[in-house]
Amino acid sequence: MRDNVDICGRRVTAPFARGPVLAIAAATGVVLTAVSGRFGYFGDELYFLASGRYHRAWGYADNPWLLPQLARYLDLLAPGSVVVMRLPAMLLTVLGVVLSALIAREFGGGRRAQTVAAAAFAVSPQLLGTGHLLMTCTIDPFCWVLVSWLVARWVRTRDDRLLLCTGLATAVAMQAKFLIVVLWLGLAVGALLAGPREILRRPLLWAGAATTVLITLPTLIWQQSHGWPYLLMSKVVSSQVDHAWGGRLAILPLAVLTAGAFVGAFLVFHGCYALMRAPELRDYRLFGWACLVVTVVFLVSAGRYYYFSGLYSVLFAASGTRIERRMPARWWRWVPTWPAFLVSAALALYLALPVRPDSPFTGSALVDYLPVSSIGWPQLALTTAAAYERLPAGVRAHTVVVGDTYWQASALDVFGRGDGLPRAYGVERGYWYMGQPPAATREVLYVGSDRNTIGRFFGSVHQVSTVRLAHVDAEAANQGVPIWLCAEPRGTWSQIWARMYQP
Repeated sequence: MRDNVDICGRRVTAPFARGPVLAIAAATGVVLTAVSGRFGYFGDELYFLASGRYHRAWGYADNPWLLPQLARYLDLLAPGSVVVMRLPAMLLTVLGVVLSALIAREFGGGRRAQTVAAAAFAVSPQLLGTGHLLMTCTIDPFCWVLVSWLVARWVRTRDDRLLLCTGLATAVAMQAKFLIVVLWLGLAVGALLAGPREILRRPLLWAGAATTVLITLPTLIWQQSHGWPYLLMSKVVSSQVDHAWGGRLAILPLAVLTAGAFVGAFLVFHGCYALMRAPELRDYRLFGWACLVVTVVFLVSAGRYYYFSGLYSVLFAASGTRIERRMPARWWRWVPTWPAFLVSAALALYLALPVRPDSPFTGSALVDYLPVSSIGWPQLALTTAAAYERLPAGVRAHTVVVGDTYWQASALDVFGRGDGLPRAYGVERGYWYMGQPPAATREVLYVGSDRNTIGRFFGSVHQVSTVRLAHVDAEAANQGVPIWLCAEPRGTWSQIWARMYQP
């Protein structure tokens, strides 16, 4: 296939593959909508909802303000509806399918290339899974895809208004997560090494950057005034990766596998090769360098494997464009075929979405992480409220409720206040920054943890209840959670709270 050029020598894109791309996008939307009501709120969704309802601020220890406020207004629109809560995730995933095809189109890809890119996005377990939940790792990758499409289109058209739009997209991303800075670092390095260097001299690019800084300033001020807890969370993530996620050596294999077994994993490697070597993608070589820079940064900093998901669309698009122009080698010619995509889709549905019955679980963290982390939150709050009501009135007046994890604290706030509980406090991550119990507090109803751990902070610790989930045979996040009545605090609350913090 040869590039088509106009009379000015500019490359003309192929027609948008409207039929297959929109069909894939629509199918993705239907599947995500069909399962959006399963299992209730995920733990992080509860955290955003509790933050937006009761702890509104310009920033939080582990994320900026966008997700909490979005969760709050979605809940005001449809109180208690997980389906409505997850509508933005579904819509962004559907748009991501379309944008993947449009990136392939900017790369010079025709109908087949665009279809391959769209289908690969739709059957990626990581991208499909985050399309089910309202999470920072849903909004952030979409913004990476949007910025990548705008930059790719600028490379072809040199329309500087697109660069201003990249600034607006980046500003939105920065209100959910700060990771998009790494993408821009990669693009800047790529432009310097492979061109077009002129993108870095465009005034509207820097106007967009200034817009991003201006919009993000309130969040940055919040972070500065609280000692930059977001940077501390980066260290926490690194520690978790090293001790619980298989270490740095597991990051890249997990990122490749969650791009999509069979199809996605092949296309990621092939797309990176095509961006660095294919003659028809020479103008877009900066994306290949950007992928390498992003990979190095996340490996060195021990980022989580799903931080790479914002790159998938570019790699899928580059691979699809190369496949359309040059037939793959015989040994992997089966990859970009419909049977392989169907198998990948079935696997992605099984691994990433709640399509199976809620009991019994397999016991696999890979398969069951979503359901076991979404079941039993109302029961946790109801059991805690019942224990609180059993306390003598004089004791309740000086008792606060504390959740051991930020998920538990969030559930106590979201569900417990309607059941008679006071506001909840939390000792983990962002909830710790939302305030400590009043100085007059004498007793604590502590949800979670164990007697030995809590005993470091209180002289008296007695278990008063246990969360029991009916019809759930396997261990879920809320099955068997103990509830403790703690008294005789060992020090002032300022001292205790500083010692109780769990990063």
